[in-house]
Amino acid sequence: MTVSDTSHPLAAVLRQARASLAAAGIESAELDARLLLEWITGCDQMELIRNPNRVISKHDYDALGAVLARRINGESVHRIIGKRAFFGIELALSTETLEPRPDTEALVELALPFLQNRILANGVADIVDLGTGTGAIALSLLDQVQQLRAVGVDISADALGTARENARLAGVSSRFAALLSDWFSALTGSYDMIISNPPYIRTGDIAQLQKEVVLHDPVRALDGGLDGLNPYRIIAENARGYLRPGGALALEIGAGQRDEIEAIFCVQNFSLSGVKQDFGGHDRALLFTTFEK
Repeated sequence: MTVSDTSHPLAAVLRQARASLAAAGIESAELDARLLLEWITGCDQMELIRNPNRVISKHDYDALGAVLARRINGESVHRIIGKRAFFGIELALSTETLEPRPDTEALVELALPFLQNRILANGVADIVDLGTGTGAIALSLLDQVQQLRAVGVDISADALGTARENARLAGVSSRFAALLSDWFSALTGSYDMIISNPPYIRTGDIAQLQKEVVLHDPVRALDGGLDGLNPYRIIAENARGYLRPGGALALEIGAGQRDEIEAIFCVQNFSLSGVKQDFGGHDRALLFTTFEK
């Protein structure tokens, strides 16, 4: 990426960055170029508009070239920056956490009304977030509902460290506990809701995912087994012992998995009571409640 040997005005640098990403086939070249330029230089979008001829330093220019190369090699913008916004809070990322995706906000939106009703009835509510990763789901709910408490469960100590830091940054640390556990193995107590975005990609499909995912998201946070449904079976078989009377399960699912997952939970006496679609119109989040045969 070159503008000139001596001068690097913002507008020209942005054009060149955008062109470099577009030439590499990156569909979001315009947005990615702007986000990376803003991050490197410390300017914001308004500065780009008001002061397009502002000259950036050679250090920043070289640093931008380096991060553009990382983006072209498949690292996402938010991995490079090290953080991502999700449901109104900002989350730090680490190598052992999935990058939260906007579609997962459907799960938060589905869970909120149920939890608000539980709090109206009982004054407080408790949830457990299985496979918490960055803490995105639990922390977003804590941010929205002041009378809520959450336990974030993960098999990765690195992920739990990231979740704890994100809880501190979001100002909800006093209501968030991180637990190292392989699903339910170390979990105790009872909860109003068990919520999870479990791995749901079929093992054989992982290699065909986007480069940003294959190269940089942790595989064990993606791999749901041969049919992609193993984590749902684990949750369905164990959840009842951790739910309070009238409690619920809220789960993210992959596109086209609704019927199979509903059948798995029906066998364990759970009834599908809510569905939320993602931005693409796919069923993305399911809410289950208990029933007796």
